[in-house]
Amino acid sequence: MKLGFSLPTAGAWATPENQIRVAREAEALGYHSVWVFQRLLYALEPRNEYPPVPGKTWPRPFERVFDPIVTLAYVAAATSRIRLGTSVLIMPFYTPVVLGKQLATLDVLSGGRLHVGLGLGWSEDEYEAVGVPYRARGRRGDEFLRCLDMVWTRDEIEFHGEFYQVPRCRVEPKPLQKPRPPITIGGYGSTVVRRAVELGDGFNGGNVPMASVAPLVREVREAAAARGKDPARLHIVCRGSYRVHDTPQGKDRRPLWGTLDEIREDIGRYAEAGLTELFLEGNFTPGEPSLEQTLEVMRRLAPGR
Repeated sequence: MKLGFSLPTAGAWATPENQIRVAREAEALGYHSVWVFQRLLYALEPRNEYPPVPGKTWPRPFERVFDPIVTLAYVAAATSRIRLGTSVLIMPFYTPVVLGKQLATLDVLSGGRLHVGLGLGWSEDEYEAVGVPYRARGRRGDEFLRCLDMVWTRDEIEFHGEFYQVPRCRVEPKPLQKPRPPITIGGYGSTVVRRAVELGDGFNGGNVPMASVAPLVREVREAAAARGKDPARLHIVCRGSYRVHDTPQGKDRRPLWGTLDEIREDIGRYAEAGLTELFLEGNFTPGEPSLEQTLEVMRRLAPGR
């Protein structure tokens, strides 16, 4: 299992200086990747709940979130080897041609280091803000992925669907990675798994409970095999929010919440359950994240330590 780390993208600690510091330190320490997430706005009177945490108030880190594509472009220029991941970009915020152009450019400028996590989002307020209907979002997402693949893999493009229209044209540059950067799909439920293996290259999950990881991996692999795809070639990526404690928290603790030794053991358990990549998420640490504490955690948990 590969190990990554989140960039400072939410809250007061999300500054240009901190983003560069974390990215360069992660690269120097041998982490495989750095990751960003997307939040367009902070709804003051939300129309629907944040699924992982029911309630009418969204998590405080959502109040101030950097744009993910701009952030990755910024740190790409300050690094040379580490992979650059999105977990996830919300497809309905874009059209396939616009996002395809942005991400292909980023892949070229970064030397082919992009990993594209995509999803449909959950906020009705954000859908309203971009002028896209919330209904039929599943069909919209499937069509988006088909059109995006065409933008990236064909010299000449023409697409006429229910939601997107592209006249006969060329769209350049193409991504540096061939046939395209890996695409993993985020979300919940069997429909997302189907989308991940039919139209993507695997699954991208957020804080999947430890007990659910092995069943999820099995479901993704079985779905791939049923569709004639090699399960061993799929990516199964997961975010893992962590919290460091000074004293052991015991067997009933939340995974990745404990001493550094306990967190290290949990990382091994995620690997045994079948994830291909886990990235440690610092933006949602209770209280305001600290750069120096984060760097110390990165050093102590670095691959091979």
